[in-house]
Amino acid sequence: MHSFHFYDMTNPKLSDIAGIINKKYPFRLAEDWDNVGLQLGDTSKTVTRIMVALDPLPQVIASALEHNCNLLVTHHPLIFSPLRQITSSTCTGSSLLSAAQGGLALLAMHTNYDIATDGLNDLLADRIGLLQTRPLRVTSRDELVKLVVFVPEEQLATVRSALLPHAESIGNYQDCSFSTGGEGTFLPLAGAQPTIGTIGKEEKVAEQRLELLLRREQLARAIRTLLSVHPYEEPAFDCYPLLNETAAKGLGRIGCLPEPVMLADWAEGVAKQLNCETLRFVGAPDRIIHKIAICSGSGSSLLPDAIRAGADLLLTGDLKYHEARDAEAQGIALLDAGHFGTEIIMVAAIQDFLGKALAQAGHSVEIIRAECEQDPFRTFISRTAEVI
Repeated sequence: MHSFHFYDMTNPKLSDIAGIINKKYPFRLAEDWDNVGLQLGDTSKTVTRIMVALDPLPQVIASALEHNCNLLVTHHPLIFSPLRQITSSTCTGSSLLSAAQGGLALLAMHTNYDIATDGLNDLLADRIGLLQTRPLRVTSRDELVKLVVFVPEEQLATVRSALLPHAESIGNYQDCSFSTGGEGTFLPLAGAQPTIGTIGKEEKVAEQRLELLLRREQLARAIRTLLSVHPYEEPAFDCYPLLNETAAKGLGRIGCLPEPVMLADWAEGVAKQLNCETLRFVGAPDRIIHKIAICSGSGSSLLPDAIRAGADLLLTGDLKYHEARDAEAQGIALLDAGHFGTEIIMVAAIQDFLGKALAQAGHSVEIIRAECEQDPFRTFISRTAEVI
């Protein structure tokens, strides 16, 4: 049975939804090799029903069309690399044609969602009970700028509200700004068209100094907004580069369990928390583990990072034989919960996120989960084999 969210407000455009996702899980965070964001669709079209899924499989696209969805949000992108052709002779081409013909837009949030704060790795860390987490491999830190603008007191609210969408969040706080009063003076010269005052006469105005924190790449856009809403012909503003370090963003997470536990016992708990049919692990079942590294999906490339960080165990998916042997030699335990098992949890999380974010923005849209996805791997246990 499908799970629905209902909101009796206005339907959003595709661009509205992409913007909401980009603000929370910025597409710029994605790895260079990745392809995230809107992959198919008209940004001006209204969205009435969204399906959320892990993979843009043919059966998922068919299900989205069957349920009259006009946007499919997935973790894995359908288009990873440039296409030479789009025909029904390939799975990707056939899926794109079906989606386009049915008016179904496609949007992917892949490594940007893995890396972002409150993204998939934080979701996984919370699910398995990790505390005091941080990125396992840092991929970026934002360069910050302080924008200061002087505004007549009467227009402070207007200018502030226009600039806040460009402002950077500070920890768990958004829409942060500061203002303080003062007096501005100016003398309009010939050719000026002052909003306040007259040519050739010095003017004194009660003004507010408004300060906001921005990421450097947002500065140009913020200044364009400032010039469009500020009442003055020549608004006064300053831009200050900052030495403040932002929170590190990166792949995977590392943290600690509430208390040390035996590997076998913890693996059993993880299987229940992630609803995994089977788990594979490397290490003695009675080994005590406490410091845990994780990476959703396929994270064997982070094994060296986990070792350097002093992790007792790395939890991920898609582990190979030689990686297991390397872990044995390096003295670190491994837990393979599968690519599907460590990522399918994103479906319910994104459904919930979009429902709340769109409602807060005044939009109404139905959001359903794909119900046809399952782990492609099955486990066969021989009756004659000893199970250990």
